[in-house]
Amino acid sequence: MLRWNAFAILAAGLTAPAFFAQLNEPASQQAKLTEKQEKEFTIQTTSRLVLLDVSVKDPKKGFVSGLTKDNFKVFENGKQQEISQFANADIPVTVGIVVDESGSMRPKRPEVLTAALSFITASNPQDELFVVNFNDRVYRGLPNGVLFSDDIRQLRDALRKDPPEGRTALYDAITSALQQLDQGRQDKKTLIVISDGGDNASSHKLKDTMDAVLKSAATIYTIGIFDQDDPDRNPGVLRALAHVSGGDVFFPRTLEGMVPACRQIAQDIRTRYTIGYVPPADNGKRLRNIRVVVNSPDHAHLIARTRTSYLFPDVSDVPKAAAER
Repeated sequence: MLRWNAFAILAAGLTAPAFFAQLNEPASQQAKLTEKQEKEFTIQTTSRLVLLDVSVKDPKKGFVSGLTKDNFKVFENGKQQEISQFANADIPVTVGIVVDESGSMRPKRPEVLTAALSFITASNPQDELFVVNFNDRVYRGLPNGVLFSDDIRQLRDALRKDPPEGRTALYDAITSALQQLDQGRQDKKTLIVISDGGDNASSHKLKDTMDAVLKSAATIYTIGIFDQDDPDRNPGVLRALAHVSGGDVFFPRTLEGMVPACRQIAQDIRTRYTIGYVPPADNGKRLRNIRVVVNSPDHAHLIARTRTSYLFPDVSDVPKAAAER
């Protein structure tokens, strides 16, 4: 579920408060920011605020930094919205790494572990992370009572907790991971899903999972690893999860290709823009479609990627504690 602040819609890669170093600031400098500097990068959440997590690249897939609020336009259901808040900073994230541990993944496991660890080491040191493993069932990799960690040894143990076996409950794993994301301290939420995209053991259906994604604050990145003759592969599901949430999908041609994919995901998370706007509450549609356009005289044909849609909440979507604020 989305995290709420007085019915705030934190609907697209939630990224507040943004109070750490500027884009590309060295990690050693992040910890030295003063309280005054932190406040300069804070985004104030207000009623019904939507915060979009936006990645901008040039035609050569290079990340583009240094843009300002005036370079962006946001459209919801075809109507331009007024951008009320804007930030560009490398801020801590709550990240869930969701790893397929079904029997078909056994020969791929060493490369999966190496890739996941490369993501962890390339991430913001202040991120809080967790691991969800799944086969026939879904289980958390960290020790009991530990929801999140930044300890690489603990996370490495979580990734290799049990040997791959059994079937694939992908939809249950994503639903569970979204719920755990909501318990994180960081407002920016991300899932990394490593799987073949197939599902043959979940109690949840694909529609249930997509509805949960639409209600969540998560940006989802997916990495599909499968053989072309794999009967359980489902690249379409992996594409859909990434597309609707504003993330990206990767299909490495080799297992070794997972490492650069994970490093690219870590860079993408750390170089995103945050754009906030207050949507209309009375247009009669719960499903809101989003489009972000970016232009700059210094860059031609920029490509903006963000969440494509979200569900405007009704009362049942709002946690009781938030409703009582």
